[in-house]
Amino acid sequence: MFIVSRVGKKAVIGIGVWVLAVTPAVAQGIDARIIIDADQPGPRINPDVYGQFVEHLGRGVYEGIWVGEDSAIPNVRGIRSDVVAALRRIRVPVVRWPGGCFAERYHWRDGLGPRDRRPLGVNAARGNEPETNAFGSHEFMDFLEQIGAKAFLSVNVASGSPGEAQAWLRYLTGPATSGPGQERARNGHPQPYEIAFVGIGNETWGCGGNMTAEYYSDVYRRYVSVLGRYGTLVAADANSDDYAWTETLLKRALYRHAVATPLAYISRRPQISMMGLHFYTFAGNDWGKKSRATGFSETDWALSLERTSKMDELITRHAAILDRYDPEGRIGLSINEWGSWWAADENRPSNLYQVATLRDAVIAGLTLNIFQNHAERVRMANIAQMINVLQAMILTRGEKMIVTPTYHVFDLYQPHQGATRVPAHVSAPDYSHGDVELPSLSASASRHDLGTLTLSLVNLDPNRDVRVRADVHGFAAHEAAGRVVTAATMDAHPDFDAQDPLVPVALGGVVVQDGAVTFTAPAKSVLVIELGE
Repeated sequence: MFIVSRVGKKAVIGIGVWVLAVTPAVAQGIDARIIIDADQPGPRINPDVYGQFVEHLGRGVYEGIWVGEDSAIPNVRGIRSDVVAALRRIRVPVVRWPGGCFAERYHWRDGLGPRDRRPLGVNAARGNEPETNAFGSHEFMDFLEQIGAKAFLSVNVASGSPGEAQAWLRYLTGPATSGPGQERARNGHPQPYEIAFVGIGNETWGCGGNMTAEYYSDVYRRYVSVLGRYGTLVAADANSDDYAWTETLLKRALYRHAVATPLAYISRRPQISMMGLHFYTFAGNDWGKKSRATGFSETDWALSLERTSKMDELITRHAAILDRYDPEGRIGLSINEWGSWWAADENRPSNLYQVATLRDAVIAGLTLNIFQNHAERVRMANIAQMINVLQAMILTRGEKMIVTPTYHVFDLYQPHQGATRVPAHVSAPDYSHGDVELPSLSASASRHDLGTLTLSLVNLDPNRDVRVRADVHGFAAHEAAGRVVTAATMDAHPDFDAQDPLVPVALGGVVVQDGAVTFTAPAKSVLVIELGE
């Protein structure tokens, strides 16, 4: 339940038992208080919330992941080793592939067999880029094995068929004694692969078929009839705040027989395991007026964070519809695509490549906090995208590789993976700029089975530090250590030929005394503090 009440300039926002009280800002310096109820455990934060998205687009696959066995860039079976090492460090749990819009034109057999015999194609979904099909099913599964992640396959609905999708899953997962398994063995992998998630279409309201919700519901039912035994099925996303789509899909496709009312047939097993959702951040709410990736103004900063914060409302309202049709909480939300999308730079080296700045780190931290505070429904998310595209983890330039500020945030937030969410009640002044007024602090907290407590905090204010006192209930904190990502400018960013200015550093001045932790959150920063008993 999402509740907002405002008296004067004071707002109270509640998500379950998580509460945020906003008070007027003072002229110089900000004081804030956080109360962490460690003795009130909530749902587990699914590690899959830290999932990634890889699409055949720009240099996301070719150069970003695949360089070929004969490349001078160090690789294992054609997959570049520096990228694998970086991704293993942040424990990527799941990767969505091959798209995106590309998936709706992808035919999996084009990516099988000797690479010199695979058909050459054109990526009509993204600027008619050449597609060699050198990176196909086997290469993708090899990549996942190298980084230690699970597979999320997005099957072709717009130009494919249930039969083609079923054949792909049979090929990948069939026993070695089956016909598909024998073909897989001839292509180099006798043992069946494991496929964790199967997405039934991508943006079916747009590039995935221009479908209505009613029509897609019937299409989904067809695919379920032949794919029901293969992995966890993810229904195609609503278009951001299209709540009618979610309502229609649940009404028409949740169960094997059409359901007329929300509470009918509750005891039956749903045939939707997860529902997708896509949402991108730019400066404001106009797709045609995105800000620059660098050299942007504070107005762009504020509008971008205001847009990012809408993720909370989207999840809350889609989840409220789910609550009516699925009060038992069996269906999860999968945020299949999220992240920042800035105006195209005419000097960009490849399609949808963008420079990654401190603003992207703040967007990542704010979004992950929102996901974690909705852990009862949000069970997977896939940032767009992993390498060289949009809000990437990694950027490459030939043989060179750098990690981005977003990568650093995912690194800092690792202790949350698989931990139990606990309430973090925040009281802090607003950050105001122009027509934008937002809470200056975003927080999420979790408790790990190993006996540690983790607090992640984002200071959205680009100008003022925040002095924080965190009172911890139900956890005898005796020690604390923190790391922070921040910089002098809003658009600080790493470069291939310079030292990374955004590498996380130790947060100084963290004091634990009498069950409370005090510290200062620098302006425009993302930080994580780990507490030990």
